[in-house]
Amino acid sequence: MRLNTVVTSRQEILQASRSLIRARGWDAIGIRTVANACGVSIGSIYNYFSNKAELVAATVESVWAEIFQPPAQDPPFADTLACIAWLYERMAYGAEHYPGFFNLHSASFAGMSKTEGKRLMQQTWRHIPRELCRMLRADPKVRPGALDGALSAEQYAEVLFSMMFCAMLREDYDPSAALELTRRTLY
Repeated sequence: MRLNTVVTSRQEILQASRSLIRARGWDAIGIRTVANACGVSIGSIYNYFSNKAELVAATVESVWAEIFQPPAQDPPFADTLACIAWLYERMAYGAEHYPGFFNLHSASFAGMSKTEGKRLMQQTWRHIPRELCRMLRADPKVRPGALDGALSAEQYAEVLFSMMFCAMLREDYDPSAALELTRRTLY
């Protein structure tokens, strides 16, 4: 094997890691395997990641970013219903391109302390309820008073995200219940 003499970037390492996962599953992720896939020395990987757990954590975060990369249009969604439908479509995309990812996500942090693993897991997905909350606040179709008092936009976003999270674990990417709940409670 001929080693790449060009410095490999963190993004190239993560891209190679994602490609390995798609081709061979999560067990393929290791310092040596990723170095081989990038055509660089093992030391090049250690320039960015101090151990396998760090590499796996960064790879998990990059998979989440790929799956839930928001659309480029501005605004990205016409309303909350369009946002929910898109999120479930992206969950199906993630399941297709990264089989078992949603169920294995927490296992990928097993080598870390419980506190650090939990922090990294939440860091990878906290943007989803935050963006749902932003969408709820900007949605012109939400009836006045639907999200104030006893039910805030933050709480509603957390409920929607909890439904999504359960759907991910069940591998059920049908958004109809979340869409109907939103229609009945907000519009």
